[in-house]
Amino acid sequence: MTERRRVAAVIIRDGCVLMVRERGKGPAGRHDGPEYWTLPGGGLEEGELPEDGVRREVAEETGLHALGVRYAYEAPYPSGWTSCYRVDVAEGEPRLGIDPGMECDCPRMVGLIWVPLSRGTDGGSVMVPTLLSAAPV
Repeated sequence: MTERRRVAAVIIRDGCVLMVRERGKGPAGRHDGPEYWTLPGGGLEEGELPEDGVRREVAEETGLHALGVRYAYEAPYPSGWTSCYRVDVAEGEPRLGIDPGMECDCPRMVGLIWVPLSRGTDGGSVMVPTLLSAAPV
């Protein structure tokens, strides 16, 4: 794991959390590899506050406008630790955005999905996946 600081948004609606479907890099270096699902988010820009970074990432990746942002938890991620924030968004349906920092013409983000959540054992919390990988059956 690197020391890159990331932020991610936990957006919950109707008992589901919004996740972005992405493709990893394949052997040729293009984004045609295995698919996985992750919370909307990404790396912080130099000098950017985490709360501002998560608002930017939500807008870029889902087209939604973040209203409230509050710290939730830290989670390990393949490219570094992620600070996860509970994000309240304005009404409206999410739409798949683009990654302005991409160096190739192949799309990394390929879809959005609402993933149903499970209740925690304490009854007052929900279990939020930070990263889901697709596995062959």
